[in-house]
Amino acid sequence: MAIIKKILIGLLIIAALIAAGLFGYAKYTGIWNIFFPSTHHDSTPPEISESIQSPAILVFSKTNQFRHRDSIEGGLIHFEELAQQRGWGFYATENGAVFNAEQLALFDTVLFLNATGDMLSDEQEAAFEGWMEAGGGWLGVHAAGDGSHKTWDWYMENFIGVPYVAHILGPQFQTATVVTEDLDHPVNRTIPSIWDHEEEWYSWASSPRETGMNILATVDESTYSPIQNFRGKSNDLSMGDHPVVWSNCVGFGRSVYATMGHRPSAFKQPQYQQILINALEWTLGVVEDTACAQPSSELTP
Repeated sequence: MAIIKKILIGLLIIAALIAAGLFGYAKYTGIWNIFFPSTHHDSTPPEISESIQSPAILVFSKTNQFRHRDSIEGGLIHFEELAQQRGWGFYATENGAVFNAEQLALFDTVLFLNATGDMLSDEQEAAFEGWMEAGGGWLGVHAAGDGSHKTWDWYMENFIGVPYVAHILGPQFQTATVVTEDLDHPVNRTIPSIWDHEEEWYSWASSPRETGMNILATVDESTYSPIQNFRGKSNDLSMGDHPVVWSNCVGFGRSVYATMGHRPSAFKQPQYQQILINALEWTLGVVEDTACAQPSSELTP
């Protein structure tokens, strides 16, 4: 009996270690928050120097759902280096309480770097919406347009436009041809008409073109397999018209959403890197705004 008891204890210890390992893996990779999303909203704003350089970028990477850990870490390095090179102000945080009128006024563009989930309180959302419509800039990268934002109606209507469906799987990453549209848009300056990129390609319920988004690039579905293979089932994610970069004029503000960026290597791909630089310059207001000359809403100056 003593031997059996020791064996049982040993098995329980092994099971506990395996469970702890699986839990740690799920938390580290971000999988945990897919099944158990957080609704935590920060209440104490960070300390930010009012002497921050201008124009300034606020990089926000809070993840109350899936966390693209490697891409966030790589993206923070990339965008901070870019800001230093250009002499732009830069501040990165995952504290949602930064979305208040006083601190938002320090920035010209807010960059959602793979930010996911229910990140902000109603008051914080309202502060951001007012700042944006009054002339702010927004750049969203990859998961900033996934299905975790569907409960924020204003965000979906003004930045994304259509419901997210899924991403390719099996294989998850594929190289495809990107076709540039609206070559006169400031975001597409120096971008070739076609270029290749390897990505975890997203699909939506319909084209955001149908909801009024200005399409800047599409992916040619004939150059990759738009299929999600999962648990023995295949889901066709083809859209026909398949945008991957688009912009919108939000009141007096300017927004750009770029679907690429699951892995940090995306920020080193020459054409995509240039699109992000152009998008920041346009949303920051350091280049001539030839795309949002007039407000798109009924706001009055």
